Amino acid sequence: MPLSRLAALHGVATSFSPSPGRTVAASDAAVVAVLAALGVPAATPDAVRTALTARETELRERLLPPTLVSWSGAPTAAGSDHDAGARESAPGADGDERAPDENPPAPGEGRPAPDVIRHGLGENPPAPHEDRPEAGESPPARGGDAPAPDGSPSVARASVADGSAGAAPAQGDPDPAAPPGFPGDSSLASALAALPAGTRLRIRTEQGETRASAEQLPLGVHELEATAPDGRTARAHLVVAPTRLPAAPGRTYGLLVQVYSLLSRRSWGMGDLGDLAELTAWAGRALGAGFVQVNPMHAAVPGAPTDPSPYRPSSRRYPDPVYLRVEDVPEFAYAGEGDRVRTLLERAERQRESVLNKGALIDRDAVWELKREALELVRDVPLGPGRRAAYCDFLAEEGEALEDHATWCALAEVYGSDWQKWPAALRDPRSAETARARGELMDRVDFHSRLAWLTDAQLATAQRSARDAGMGVGLVHDLAVGVHPGGADAWAQQEYFAAGMSVGAPPDAFSVQGQDWGLPPWRPDRLAESGYAPYRRLLRALFRYAGALRIDHVMGLFRLWWIPQGRPATEGTYVRYDAEAMLAILALEAYRAGALVIGEDLGTVEPGVREKLHEHGVLGTSVLWFERDWDGTGLPLPPESWRADCLATATTHDLPPTASRLTGDHVELRDRLGLLTRPVEEERAEAATDVGEWLALLARLGLLQGTAGGQSEDSEEAQIQALHRFLLRTPARMIGVWLPDAVGDRRPQNLPGTWDQYPNWRLPVADAEGRPVTLEELAASPRLHALIDVVRAGRVGEMRGGGGPDSGGASPRTAPPGARPD
Repeated sequence: MPLSRLAALHGVATSFSPSPGRTVAASDAAVVAVLAALGVPAATPDAVRTALTARETELRERLLPPTLVSWSGAPTAAGSDHDAGARESAPGADGDERAPDENPPAPGEGRPAPDVIRHGLGENPPAPHEDRPEAGESPPARGGDAPAPDGSPSVARASVADGSAGAAPAQGDPDPAAPPGFPGDSSLASALAALPAGTRLRIRTEQGETRASAEQLPLGVHELEATAPDGRTARAHLVVAPTRLPAAPGRTYGLLVQVYSLLSRRSWGMGDLGDLAELTAWAGRALGAGFVQVNPMHAAVPGAPTDPSPYRPSSRRYPDPVYLRVEDVPEFAYAGEGDRVRTLLERAERQRESVLNKGALIDRDAVWELKREALELVRDVPLGPGRRAAYCDFLAEEGEALEDHATWCALAEVYGSDWQKWPAALRDPRSAETARARGELMDRVDFHSRLAWLTDAQLATAQRSARDAGMGVGLVHDLAVGVHPGGADAWAQQEYFAAGMSVGAPPDAFSVQGQDWGLPPWRPDRLAESGYAPYRRLLRALFRYAGALRIDHVMGLFRLWWIPQGRPATEGTYVRYDAEAMLAILALEAYRAGALVIGEDLGTVEPGVREKLHEHGVLGTSVLWFERDWDGTGLPLPPESWRADCLATATTHDLPPTASRLTGDHVELRDRLGLLTRPVEEERAEAATDVGEWLALLARLGLLQGTAGGQSEDSEEAQIQALHRFLLRTPARMIGVWLPDAVGDRRPQNLPGTWDQYPNWRLPVADAEGRPVTLEELAASPRLHALIDVVRAGRVGEMRGGGGPDSGGASPRTAPPGARPD
């Protein structure tokens, strides 16, 4: 019991529920290891008692926890008119520059978009983006659309965030009686009422004001100081955030694509940011699309071979320069001797042709080698005065974060890409030896800083291209769950990561051995102590060129499954994060950028999570094949029963393309790779039944009639169109079209559960015969235009039979463990 009590007071679960009505205890060894990673010794009974006494005393005697949260007001809808250029900055509590609390800009217009927007900023194991069903809790009811905020007072609701749970314990955990001062009450008023009588408050807002009251505070992250009559003082970060995130600017549809897979006739062997800008301009102007959702653009860990998964990055804060369109860098026109540049371009053409015409896989290492050589030439070209000034501003505003990132990149060129294997003195980013090495490698540090600047500028250009083309949202960027343990972020932010831990998922009916994603988790206590500074800076960096942000495995804002390194995934346990604080920071930064947020909440999620996300305006993710009446008939869910606040799609990058599912090709692929756990005949029968039930519903709704492009109703192309007609019948606010579906591609971009058996993340977009299709060919594809015509026509009716985008959502029908289709 003392160990359970100690664990609960630090947000560490001692049990979990793999299925309704079943509770499994976490091993004591796992709990002790996780506590140790949080700096809490618990290896012996005496250590547990000592740590428990210390924790209870700390909670009882402290005046304030490190972070407080207050929900306030209501943001204007995304897409509202505003002056994007108006900006007065005042140093915030963490020393960052802040924007004033004006009306938020439209999606993706978080700041003006000059050439450089300047702000602080293969082989794959089972990865976090797979997001297989959670540990089997019974599917919660997905509430209907919440009413809009009612203009309640500025301090409307609040929670106390100390990074150790604060909210209800995880399902299956003990619910100990909280000692005095423990943050069990989510009211800021209650937290302040617990202070001794006569305590004086002093609040320094990030706008530079000083207040003596917590009433009517502006949005921002402020510093709260309390001084008790006995002389004790305490300081806390006070996050004042809008109650709800910006809303979608009406109903919209868009394209989903993995950027590397979209090659044009100008690519160097993989899709790049020039291709992305072309895609957004074309999709907005010619197709009427409102957004383009892309894979994570985070910086990859260099090496040979590079891990092709975009979900195990070196850094989430800085983008990957492999996506640069080299010819679009202004200095490239003046780079090097003509013969050398010509040779590089010829090699790039051969690399492109090998993928498009010779059946080669996308080779990121080969592409990066070409681009690195070209960019080395570019770096030798002196910047003009304006460009030099812009680059210097970028360096100044990025500050230590960029210096750390570029230093890691430079050191990785010398010592390898895993900092944990570097000389001991260089493992500390603040050591004198690291400072000396940085000076010695300053030329390389500058090179990598320059790459960050150039990539940032081209990302901004892609978003500006989308907005100029009339897109209401523009680019939807993807935030991965975590970072590679040997990468730049893990090196530079060591104090925020739990040493010796890895994130994953517990055993369930889908994966009896659990999952280990190989990503170190953030420490919730250190986040709270810092006022969530690294999380804030990460979000701010991503929002500056995004109209919306998709958060992979959004349940991680609430809790994550921690696994001690070297142990199987079965020997982990859940650690809770303060969801109120995480959501408040998210809402604040999204509001300031005028951006939407989409949570990837597929699978079974612990009760209350979807409701909490919905309450604050985070859109969910609904994939057609998973939407069934799991609590009743088990049949496909009719369109009027779908939730409204979501991005609805027919498939994703982790699932079979729609053509593959309709034809059953995905079963044959998994059979060829030896991935089936049942006889292939059973898998075929189940897949056929699944598809048959959906086609029967489409037929009853009359959606197989009137096929665009002259296709017969029983053709695969006609069925894909009908499935998208169905999505349009739902009240979903955003409809996503997987771009490969538009040309009949049958190959998944990622096949979960494979390592080297399948070319994950290395396939170009292809047609039904597997022939790569260029961006230029996509733009001229009759099949693509026929599908888009269906989607655009459906928007005019705005949900005949679906209730319209403003109708209330229905209860969720998320697949229980083991029921989710492959």
